[in-house]
Amino acid sequence: MLRIHFTAEDIARTTLAAEPDPLWEVLLSLHMLQVEDGPLAYGAWRQRMRRRLQREVVGPLAALAPPVGYSPDFLTPTSQSSDFGDAVDLMLSTPRHRVRRDLSLLKPNRTSVTWVRQLSEARPESLHRLGHSVRVYHRSALAAYWPSLRSAVQADNRHRMHQLTTGGVGSMLTGIHPQARWQGQVLEIPAFPDGEMRLNGRGLRLQPSYFCWKQPTKLMDDQLPPVLVFPVQYAGGLLHKERSSEDTQERLASLVGRTRATVLALTVEGATTTQLARSCSITLATASHQTAVLRDAGLIISQRRGKSVIHQATQLGHALLEGTDPWSGNTDLHESRLPSARSHCGP
Repeated sequence: MLRIHFTAEDIARTTLAAEPDPLWEVLLSLHMLQVEDGPLAYGAWRQRMRRRLQREVVGPLAALAPPVGYSPDFLTPTSQSSDFGDAVDLMLSTPRHRVRRDLSLLKPNRTSVTWVRQLSEARPESLHRLGHSVRVYHRSALAAYWPSLRSAVQADNRHRMHQLTTGGVGSMLTGIHPQARWQGQVLEIPAFPDGEMRLNGRGLRLQPSYFCWKQPTKLMDDQLPPVLVFPVQYAGGLLHKERSSEDTQERLASLVGRTRATVLALTVEGATTTQLARSCSITLATASHQTAVLRDAGLIISQRRGKSVIHQATQLGHALLEGTDPWSGNTDLHESRLPSARSHCGP
């Protein structure tokens, strides 16, 4: 269990990020690319990336980001900017002694020993290769999905702010993990190995992340600015911005009806029945009927949270909105197989 000790000054300096951190998403998406966890949220993206990403790009990064165990702290520097270019520049300017120290804690496999050793020497050519790989990976694997990913993080931020205003700091902090506890200005999180983290007046940066899976994570070096990265509450499938065009939406509206297509689109970030009714200018009864049809078709799931029911698009629902085949991930909507939707295509 990790125990994070807060003082009054730490509570005053604790912040909640409203935007995704680009390098944390790079690192954690690399983790997800190498495992099979989270098939609903990450499955379509993962299969697509495994087909299109070049080994020359993924190999050097995967060597630094094993899905289990330690990933070097310098890969995710603390930055006040959410700009990807600024973040990469900051990472590449890490002092040589820190790069060497972090990489000494890494346990590379036999095929990557030479690359890790070269990088630990912080030679310009090695840093250039790292920067190039990160930029190409971000452009190929994340950039087209960034608006969808960003929306998920922003929605989580709004949810945490609601927890803060209605339940206080303790409620917001314990909300980041189902088993987290707030005990006398100490945040206890069983998901970690045993350890004590003393903030000592520095505060804590809380960073929601789309690609963080199930458990929060943090930097190993407690002397670095404290950050706690945690999963967004609702990680639906990612939408590819090139596939969410007006043409695709029009075809979907023709298939299932404009109201139903709009309701489905609104469930990407998660929405209550009341929110759907208000956004679509329909009655609560009509909204309930539309969500029932979408749920029966396997396009959304509905989960109760307090007095409300949250509706969230499934992988198949995202595939409809993207205009892709949920089995192959790259087929236009009018060419896709849609067995679950055929019997529920009314308005």
